[in-house]
Amino acid sequence: MSDIKIHCNEKKGQKFIKSVERKHFLFSFVTSYTETAETPGITVAGADPDFLKFTPPADAEFLHYGFCKSIDVIPMTPDGKPTPALLTRAALESADIPHVVINAGSKIAPKLPYIETGLVPGKNIALEPGLEESAVRQAIASGNEIGRKLASSTDCLIIGESIPGGTTTALAVLESCGVNNVGVSSSMPNNPVDLKFEIVAKARKRLKPPHSKDIRKILANVGDPMIPFVFGMLNSASESTKVILAGGTQMSAVLAVGKRLPYNYFNTALATTSYIIDDKSTSLPELVFSSSDSPILYINPKLEDSKFSGLRAYSEGFVKEGVGAGGSMIASMLKTGIDSQRLLELIDKEYERISSSK
Repeated sequence: MSDIKIHCNEKKGQKFIKSVERKHFLFSFVTSYTETAETPGITVAGADPDFLKFTPPADAEFLHYGFCKSIDVIPMTPDGKPTPALLTRAALESADIPHVVINAGSKIAPKLPYIETGLVPGKNIALEPGLEESAVRQAIASGNEIGRKLASSTDCLIIGESIPGGTTTALAVLESCGVNNVGVSSSMPNNPVDLKFEIVAKARKRLKPPHSKDIRKILANVGDPMIPFVFGMLNSASESTKVILAGGTQMSAVLAVGKRLPYNYFNTALATTSYIIDDKSTSLPELVFSSSDSPILYINPKLEDSKFSGLRAYSEGFVKEGVGAGGSMIASMLKTGIDSQRLLELIDKEYERISSSK
């Protein structure tokens, strides 16, 4: 497993890896939405602002079918940069890892079998609270229930997400939880950091003592539906099985919630790509270390060696991560022993398939 690297807690990372090698994995994909994403210039997700709401269901459909039903094209930029769901799909199929889709506040439901939570999309935190407090409680409770049920059927539960604009709400939650002087990653090489901090500053003005210390009020004022829901899943699932939080900044915000609410960090690891670890606009290891003793597992997918410029762009700062790609690739390696070179061949093959079907 030499292609899998460890950050933050080497000893726990090695122990986590050994505990799940050759075991059974289940990938859970959480779709959600925050109207913060509709701020001009905040995200590259969705080729057009009007299509932002279709990004999560389209990712879920591509993961499930290999094509999309909610839109008539594969999620891909005009110059050929594909959704990270392509990486996730190739990794899961390489290891026969099953997946389940969960709608936790997406504006558009995916056209496939999925678990419905009844959560509503989040509001634009620059203008108003992202959620009602009752919605935060509902999200955590629903996550608890679903996480417990999914954990009972696997040795390791992987949790991935798709929520356009989610790094901005994650930044707001991190800062409100006392994780200061942080940056956040972005799907764009030119990260709109100033715009994100401007939105966060507006949102945090609503948090005045004693509300500024209450995690549920923090999540209601500056968060989105995904963060409390995934924390609820982590809270219950980590009591009985291993959990991989597959992602970057958004999943570090989930761990920040864990500073105020309980979960089993011995059974938890965050997993991502080296492109997030190497991102100069943030420091994921610092974000995680400030909130948790859990290790970061990461992999270099070697997309710089891809035959296709759209995939090579990942190594140049575009997209970097998403749809649980890093965690899925690591799970494939842990289950089958496959290496990153063979995974790259499968990813190239999947890209070639969708390119020829356009």
